[in-house]
Amino acid sequence: MRQADVAMCVLVSPITIRYAVDYNSYPLFQSHIPVTYLFLPLDGPITLHQGTVGHRSSADRSRTGRPMSFFEGGNELAEGARLLADDIVGFLSEIGTTNRKVAVEYVNPSLTQALLQRGLEVIDAVDIVEGARVIKSEDEMACMRWACAVAEHGIARMQEAMAPGVTEAQLWGILNYTNLANHGGWHEGRMLASGPRINPWLQEATQRVIEPGDLIGFDTDMVGPFGYFCDVSRTFYYGKGRPTPRQRELYRYAYDELQTNIKLIRPGLSMRALQESAWPVPEEFRAQAYSCLIHGVGMCDEYPQVKPSFRGPVAYDATLEAGMVICVESYIGAVGERDGVKLEEQLLVTADGYELMSNYPFDERLLD
Repeated sequence: MRQADVAMCVLVSPITIRYAVDYNSYPLFQSHIPVTYLFLPLDGPITLHQGTVGHRSSADRSRTGRPMSFFEGGNELAEGARLLADDIVGFLSEIGTTNRKVAVEYVNPSLTQALLQRGLEVIDAVDIVEGARVIKSEDEMACMRWACAVAEHGIARMQEAMAPGVTEAQLWGILNYTNLANHGGWHEGRMLASGPRINPWLQEATQRVIEPGDLIGFDTDMVGPFGYFCDVSRTFYYGKGRPTPRQRELYRYAYDELQTNIKLIRPGLSMRALQESAWPVPEEFRAQAYSCLIHGVGMCDEYPQVKPSFRGPVAYDATLEAGMVICVESYIGAVGERDGVKLEEQLLVTADGYELMSNYPFDERLLD
């Protein structure tokens, strides 16, 4: 915030509010119908505004909020924005600052217009909050290790449940239940697909019954205990027989991409150098290759993100730093084929390289 020279941030994302003050009430609801927001000043009392006061957080104080969504404000939403702008002006006066620069996160244009009309300078808070959370503390690292342990427990239970008559949704439900039973949160998607649905990737779990000879791929995308993310992927072979040569070939490609790119990870490596040095995806797989080589992770998928070189240049000039947690991704599947393989690992960038946070074994039958 000092680097951006702002007096305060107005935070709305449930992820950002939890980072700031450990507030965790109806986060999915808040993500599309915001009823809670946070005044985070450079100097002064951190103030949480809620539709209903009383939910726990580590903010200095709580107050009743103004309507920020059509659900709450209806046709009076613009008036609510004007009142909220008055609150912000009053808050700046209360904390004794003459700085009129305010960073605002993900809100409707009516608030921005109301703030501008009161002579304030409005900037986007996203750069501030993404930059603030990119380096993880020891406590955060411990939370993510715990999230990965819970996810891997769920993965083991899913693998044990693979049997005749089991559907994709039932398998996915085991992972979801394991997370909830260990006081976890939600999953960003239901990324599990089998047989002909594994190619192309990004098809969510259905009532399809898994069959012998299927590949079953999934991506946890899991908000685990304490709000921290576990984002790992595996692909398994189901059946008593031997995987086909093509299935084993696809798996080896994905495994090689994953391992090659993991070995590049070290502090000081630029995003552009990582893109240039990454495993060369064969032409036949490029059309359906995964959207990124790596991405950051914390309480959700985060900055940074590096796409394959054939998808365009890196969007920013940055380097890996010790304390970042990132995920390395691979999807290998040719257009028009039945099978594909999705793999992903989560790791911590350390002072001398990296530490794997995910440790679930790969499918030895497919690596054979």
